[in-house]
Amino acid sequence: MTSTTAPVTGRRLRIGIGGIGIESSTFCPHRSTTDDFRQTRGQDLLDRYTWTRADSDLADLVEWVPLLHATSLPGGPVEAESYLILKNELVTRIREAGPLDGLVYDIHGAMSVIGLTDAEGDLTEAVRAALDHHGTPDGTRPMISTAMDLHGNVSRRFAEPIDLLTAHRLAPHEDAWDTRERAARNLVHCLREGVRPHRAWVQVPVLLPGEKTSTRLEPAKSLYASLADIEGKDGILDAALWVGYAWADEPRCKAAIVVTGEDAELAAREAESLARRYWDARKDFVFVGPTGSAEECIEKAVASDKRPFLISDSGDNPTAGGAGDLAYMLGKLLAHDAIRTGKVTAVHPGITDPVAVAACFEAGIGAEVTLSVGGKVDANHGGPYELTGTVEALQRAADQKDRAEGGAYDRGVDMAAVRVGGLTVILVERRKPFHTLADFMGPADGGLGVDPRRYDLVVVKIGYLEPELHDMAADWLLALTPGGVDQDLLRLGHHRVERPLYPFDEDAYEAGDAPDLTPTLL
Repeated sequence: MTSTTAPVTGRRLRIGIGGIGIESSTFCPHRSTTDDFRQTRGQDLLDRYTWTRADSDLADLVEWVPLLHATSLPGGPVEAESYLILKNELVTRIREAGPLDGLVYDIHGAMSVIGLTDAEGDLTEAVRAALDHHGTPDGTRPMISTAMDLHGNVSRRFAEPIDLLTAHRLAPHEDAWDTRERAARNLVHCLREGVRPHRAWVQVPVLLPGEKTSTRLEPAKSLYASLADIEGKDGILDAALWVGYAWADEPRCKAAIVVTGEDAELAAREAESLARRYWDARKDFVFVGPTGSAEECIEKAVASDKRPFLISDSGDNPTAGGAGDLAYMLGKLLAHDAIRTGKVTAVHPGITDPVAVAACFEAGIGAEVTLSVGGKVDANHGGPYELTGTVEALQRAADQKDRAEGGAYDRGVDMAAVRVGGLTVILVERRKPFHTLADFMGPADGGLGVDPRRYDLVVVKIGYLEPELHDMAADWLLALTPGGVDQDLLRLGHHRVERPLYPFDEDAYEAGDAPDLTPTLL
């Protein structure tokens, strides 16, 4: 039976919006600080969302209260002091906001903090306490509705204080803004109707990298497509499936399912059925594209007649938590005769090295430079690469246009393009992904001007290809390179995850004993 409370009628709801979001690899030596977070407050925070606007159908129903939203490009764990600064501000703003009916809790779900084993659990307990300090304007308990990345982790400690949980249903995350809106609308619905739904929560002892769980392919495609069918059943409000975050070594890291609904028994049945289907499919997940070592991928790409041919330098992907400064792939590219001599052209963007970038700016376009590139942050997977080449292009951060809808991913950075033989390497002074043509070419009124479509090979620090790169690629390979987000989980050295856990203990259930997937009703 549904837990109910008095519906809120006769006045506008007061709903806060805030959260802290980052994906943190505990295998990455990079450390994230407050400087890495794009922090949004006030009207700028409200302007992130379409459903907070004056012309939204929710405008007459809700007074949206902006708190703090902090989001960062994925990276290494957050330094404790930086986490406390952000946490304390969010909690203080909630308290100072006075009575709130609820909170849209916009987070990622895979934040790691130095000294903590469940950062979201710690943060959420503090957020819940701050909300409960005042209660709602009617004296009841405020509700929290959480929008998450499907690569987040959902421990019981984290889930317990939350009333509504949902996550993306697509990877790549083309539905990220839909997820946030769903969380907001579900919250408004429950508050207006006086509903406090049941949450059937269960973790599944499977931990897979995102590049094996893309919804472009089976079995993830069908599993995630089934969420809408579950949600459409009478008595169910939402269904969510998290694959977990594979590059953090913490007990909470595993797949999880939450089915939310007014019918507790139905929610539990659907959660268990979905958990069982995910478990049964665990060995069917495959990489989203053909894979190989760096050398194998380069050799196949050079030999191919398909252009541009894209290669993912997946182990150092900054949008999964990699340091972004490994020169491993750079060395492999220049070791190939066809690329070194210029018979084949290639562009390799995104090696982070502020010292090398500064040297390029000092030398100027057209100058020959000798640089020690990369390997300064993540020295565990190879040191710097000694490179001599010609500065082809330069771009200052101030000349770039921030795209606010992209959050921290699109902050301007100083960049330098250096050519060596047939290879153009793009160096950046701060970690930056290259997902779109604009990332390479800069704004229309001037920029770096490197068009990846004109090269034979495009070698990007990424995992599965984001939509623009996917559309650009005539062919593509996923290079299983080393780094803080190595796709080969077994060689990373997890030792704090809860065992048994697939694929670390592949044969743990071979005798026929299945894990207990009975959901807990929260």
